[in-house]
Amino acid sequence: MAKNLVIVESPAKVKTVKKYLGKNYEVVASKGHVRDLPKSTMGIDVENDFEPKYITIRGKGETLSELKRLAKDANKVYLATDPDREGEAISWHLSQALNLDEKKQARITFNEITKTAVANSLKNSREIDMDLVDAQQARRALDRLVGYGISPILWEKVKRGLSAGRVQSVALRMVCERDAQIDAFVPEEYWNLEADVHIHGEKKSILAKFYGDKNDKIDITNKAQLDEILAKIDGQKMVIDSIKKTERVKKTPLPFVTSTLQQEASKVLNFTTQKTMRVAQALYEGGYITYLRTDSVRVSDEALSSAKTYIEQNYGVQYVSHTKNASNSKGKVQDAHEAIRPTDINVTPETVKTKLDRESMRLYQLIWKRFTASRMTNAKYDVTAINFEVNGYVFKATASKQTFDGFMKVYTPGDDEKEEKNNVVSNLTMDAKIDEVNYDGTQHFTQPPAHFTEASLVKAMEEMGIGRPSTYSPTITTILARRYVRKEKKNLLVTELGKVVNDIMVTAFPDIVDAQFTANIETKLDGIEEGETEWKEVLREFYPGLKDSIDAARKKLEKIKVKDEVSDVICEKCGRNMVVKFGPHGKFLACPGFPECRNTQSIVEKAGVKCPECGKELIVRKTKKGRRYYGCEGYPECTYMSWTKPTANDKKKSDTVPEEEI
Repeated sequence: MAKNLVIVESPAKVKTVKKYLGKNYEVVASKGHVRDLPKSTMGIDVENDFEPKYITIRGKGETLSELKRLAKDANKVYLATDPDREGEAISWHLSQALNLDEKKQARITFNEITKTAVANSLKNSREIDMDLVDAQQARRALDRLVGYGISPILWEKVKRGLSAGRVQSVALRMVCERDAQIDAFVPEEYWNLEADVHIHGEKKSILAKFYGDKNDKIDITNKAQLDEILAKIDGQKMVIDSIKKTERVKKTPLPFVTSTLQQEASKVLNFTTQKTMRVAQALYEGGYITYLRTDSVRVSDEALSSAKTYIEQNYGVQYVSHTKNASNSKGKVQDAHEAIRPTDINVTPETVKTKLDRESMRLYQLIWKRFTASRMTNAKYDVTAINFEVNGYVFKATASKQTFDGFMKVYTPGDDEKEEKNNVVSNLTMDAKIDEVNYDGTQHFTQPPAHFTEASLVKAMEEMGIGRPSTYSPTITTILARRYVRKEKKNLLVTELGKVVNDIMVTAFPDIVDAQFTANIETKLDGIEEGETEWKEVLREFYPGLKDSIDAARKKLEKIKVKDEVSDVICEKCGRNMVVKFGPHGKFLACPGFPECRNTQSIVEKAGVKCPECGKELIVRKTKKGRRYYGCEGYPECTYMSWTKPTANDKKKSDTVPEEEI
């Protein structure tokens, strides 16, 4: 029998951690939380100073019994749950549920699952940090007070199944307000005037853009104004007014934190925030990357040293950066707030190709490249700014040439703008002769703000201080699951239901959906973590105002009926336009004449390509286990299917779907 018991959260970690410990250690998983607030009630005793009522999670009895048996026989029990507030709370719940002796238990954390990190965590074991636990208890209690207090109002006034949340309601409001801005936007006309300047002796022409006159910038707002300017410069001699040469530096990117990883994975890999976190979790548990929920760019000295050596050996000493990334971490939890990076920079993406699935490989490559780039020097460019003058008007052109690639030898950020045309000049001088100039004016209209995407919403939430690294993905997942927001391509668009819920929240619960109010709550939670504030004091301040708003809403709000989305599909039984309904298995079409007409139809999502075998349309289907595949609309006559979307000219043979999944 092993002398020591190590309890981790995930079964996937067991094998990885076990291989770094000797035969004197038994490693088991709690499989997440073992205790929680009950689902059927709020679970917060408001009358008894907000005392939480924790119960064993349904289905965890067997796991707890096994953990109790192993803990009883062990000399020492190491609680090795994740290195964050929630992980600390899980360790505390385990300690309580297993009735562990304080002298027998120890808390250990590791920011990465490597032999060194696991060994160091045992050497630096500590007591459970109750400040962290209390910060998590406060967050959980606040979310319960809001969710279980306001959601019944939505059930009563709109329909059952809706929910409100302390963070999700703010995120919904942000999407609603952005959509309202777009709807209210009035485009304004403007014109661009460009000059294609042919310099004597230069192989390529230079594209210069109209700026204004020598006194100020001039915006061209209509065709008449453009024609007036063209009339004044047509046939007039253009000369070079000034040439200015400077060096521009493209700064090295910081290593990933949770929010920037989610944003970049969305832009580069087209991953949702939920998918990014799922794949990153697997990489962490497999020992490939450091912990994925962090808001700090700090990097350990060992990782910095290793990166320096790797970059010097593989790219050259001139590529090594000697600056340290500034840390915004409070550094209170052992290694809990380090940036997301590979556990070993020497484990390159090429070396793990055969060990990882495609999604894991792509995300690991992104993390590896970003971290490696963060330890490299800046990219440098020579920039030439040229001002042309013609009859008092000024045209500006810039030309840039990369003189040192720096970090860009490894990594190019996903949002790097691609220049329409990069002017190239050699040794241009003030007396250079201009052979020919061609002018081109084009009409444009100002564009509304862009719809939020998952990536841009995460960025906005982070900038406003709403939520924390662990909450971004669940928040977006919730507002999508509740059908308050829908996705169209990458854009997040508010639904009719979302507008109704947001209107109620803004009217009846203005504080809850106020971004600044929510950000202040997050600051108070940080204060609890720092030991500066008693956790129930935050609840005592928060709850009276919430209760007053709930009581007022119940009396004043009227019932609201949400209209169903009308489709262009005609009911073949009664001729009405069918409407979109939602069931346990997703969307379907139903006749609005219910109960007189009970006709329903499934919603067919076309793939946009023809079946390679029979030429009919391919449609998106799902197996019983929810996995998407592409099947022929002619089924069962044509049994073609593919797990991946075929291209227009794809002659790929049919894949196989297991019979039990169809």
